[in-house]
Amino acid sequence: MYGGRRPFGVSMLFVGWDKHYGYQLYQNDPSGNFLGWKATCIGSNSSAASSILESDYSPECTAEEAVKLCVKVLYKIMTMSKLTSDKVEIGLLQRVEDKTHIKICPQSEVDALIKHAEATYPRVSDSSSKGSEATLRGAEKK
Repeated sequence: MYGGRRPFGVSMLFVGWDKHYGYQLYQNDPSGNFLGWKATCIGSNSSAASSILESDYSPECTAEEAVKLCVKVLYKIMTMSKLTSDKVEIGLLQRVEDKTHIKICPQSEVDALIKHAEATYPRVSDSSSKGSEATLRGAEKK
C-alpha cells in the first residue's frame, strides 16, 4: 500500500503458506497496519467471536475441527438473520503433495455443518450483530 492509496474503511484477512513459517494468517486494518494471528475475526460482533475463538481454538486442531469451530462462531454470533449456506462460503487452504491448494466446500457440506451447529450450540443474543468473518490458521488436515 502506498501513501494516499490505502483502502480506508476496509479491514481484510489474508491466509497463506510458506516453507519457512507454514500456515499464516494476517489482518490489515483501515490505517494500513497489519497483525499476524493464530485465529481471529473481523466484523460487527468480532469481540464475541474472539471470545469463542480464545476459549475453543487449539493449534493442534484438524482442518475438520477448525471448520466446525468457524461455523460455530458464525452461528452463535449472527442474530440479525439465520445462518444459511447462501450467506457463507468456506474455503480451506491445504498442502497436498507439496503444493498449496484452496478447496471451496460445496453448499451441501456447508448445510450439514450449519445443521450440526444448530443442533449442538446455543446462540448468543445480541440484536446489534450483523455478522463477522472468522478465520483460523494452522489447521492442517490430519
